Amino acid sequence: MKGRISEVFDSVQGEGLYLGEKQIFVRFFDCNLKCSFCDTKLNHFMEYEPQELFKEIKLYRNRYHSISFTGGEPLLCKDFLKEILKLTRKHGHRHYLETNGTLASELEEIIEHIDIVAMDLKLPSSTGLGAFWDEHRNFLKVASRKEVFLKTIICEGTKEDDLKQALKLIKEVSPATILILQPNSYENHGALNNKLSRFKEICGQEKVTACVIPQIHKITGVK
Repeated sequence: MKGRISEVFDSVQGEGLYLGEKQIFVRFFDCNLKCSFCDTKLNHFMEYEPQELFKEIKLYRNRYHSISFTGGEPLLCKDFLKEILKLTRKHGHRHYLETNGTLASELEEIIEHIDIVAMDLKLPSSTGLGAFWDEHRNFLKVASRKEVFLKTIICEGTKEDDLKQALKLIKEVSPATILILQPNSYENHGALNNKLSRFKEICGQEKVTACVIPQIHKITGVK
């Protein structure tokens, strides 16, 4: 059993609710989506056996909040991921899964080993792809067994109707879940400010807790 890993490094979390927390990052190579705003351009990987990756993770001896399994999409390698999670759990690590939120059956197989799920909501007018409402609904049902928060990328072209559909989904499945409105890092943030303010206002009207949090690591130049 081997996993395709693009990189392993330590840094601080640059987005979402755990902004600023020190983590070990394990970046998986493959992804099942090709979003128009994707800021992770992967062009290389190494193949690891679970024990090989575990050995590399153990080289990081400082105190960390958690290991961030990110991508790409880690759940495409669920069997490999499950083995790594078992090993790192025995070593005392907490597990933070960054995921596009479309692979519910794969999450079901590893959810018992996860502590925090940072789940994307892919709005079709942001991604340039089709809608994933059913996939997201099923995924959030599983993710809600653990601590979970949601992130959605807001672009200049993001439609208000898509946001309202996302809020409806949240209220149906897990109404206490916090939604992060994340401005597209490739666009002029000044042009997005009005839209972000309006979207946050809509979230409040719909009784969904929302925060506007940009990708701070992009702004500060931290990896």
